[in-house]
Amino acid sequence: MKLATLCYVRDGTGNKGRTLMLHRIKKADDMHAGKWNGLGGKVEGGESPEECAIREVYEESGLRMINPVLRGLITFPHFSNDEDWYTYIFVAYQYSGTLIDSNEGVLAWVDNDKLNDLNLWPGDRIFMRWLDDRRFFSAKFVYNAGELTNYEVLFYTHAGGEATKIENEQVEFIPTLVERATIASRLSESTDSAPPTFKPVYRPEDDTYCWLCGAAVEKRNCKIICLACGFTRDCSDP
Repeated sequence: MKLATLCYVRDGTGNKGRTLMLHRIKKADDMHAGKWNGLGGKVEGGESPEECAIREVYEESGLRMINPVLRGLITFPHFSNDEDWYTYIFVAYQYSGTLIDSNEGVLAWVDNDKLNDLNLWPGDRIFMRWLDDRRFFSAKFVYNAGELTNYEVLFYTHAGGEATKIENEQVEFIPTLVERATIASRLSESTDSAPPTFKPVYRPEDDTYCWLCGAAVEKRNCKIICLACGFTRDCSDP
């Protein structure tokens, strides 16, 4: 079991704000290699999550977070080396210092409305839309061979007095066109007859739902944009 923090330093909120992101391209053995992430790392002995978050962001960026806010907790079962990771998610809207040349990757301020254009972990596209939400969340994201298979989340809202409102959400992902192609190919290989050549076929319904979470989408300039998780892809229509 690993305890870690993941922090998002933000300059403003909503689509008009920016978020400090780290492109993990400097370490060959990085389990996040090639991905864009927030900043953070493992909790050291004797540290509180807040102390870890402040230390990690300072070490990786040169910025010192002021009053970071704990937004949620995410469980990643068997995420790396078959170990469970429990990650505290922080957001900071105030900070001091100057950006450094990070040893962990390349730092960049990214407009919030451009975050989904980055090479993110699939689950990040989902929980990053909760960062400015005042509800506390406890989520579990399950990956298999680097692919997100399902997630579930509880949102906690203090409703006044001693009452707390709890909302839940669970999603299991449907196969994409590529996954359907892979399944079809494997099935054909398992038969005694010569496997037919698989040819992806465009179906209009493929552009009516999000391939990541299955929610409704809208089409803009030959881009398919999920209205729920923000996942963006090119249209399938040839």
